[in-house]
Amino acid sequence: MRISYSVARHRAHKRLFREAKGSYGGRKNLLRTVKETLVRNRVFAYRDRRVRKRDFRSLWIIRIKAAAEMRGLSYSRFIHGLNLANLKLNRKTLSELAIHEPQVFDEVTQAVRDALASVAKSA
Repeated sequence: MRISYSVARHRAHKRLFREAKGSYGGRKNLLRTVKETLVRNRVFAYRDRRVRKRDFRSLWIIRIKAAAEMRGLSYSRFIHGLNLANLKLNRKTLSELAIHEPQVFDEVTQAVRDALASVAKSA
């Protein structure tokens, strides 16, 4: 008996075409090109899930740096002072505080200054 794979094959192709929807030209409706496009898309997606984390951390650092310098501290001294003051705030939280809660960020900055001053006295 002859076996036909046409339904399964058609379903598989349809799934690929659906995933490539929105691409330009033959990248959305020519099977070989669609396969190449999807491989490339998945590589970019995998890579960029990691790149996004780097980009956000960089953004948070830039925001903290700007807020700290407005208050007369460099970024590195600010982070060092946070560690000395034993304040366990991550960069995302600090960035949000600097933007949305400047009074709270001022309090954190004051705690950092006090920690830096106490270390300078003991040295």
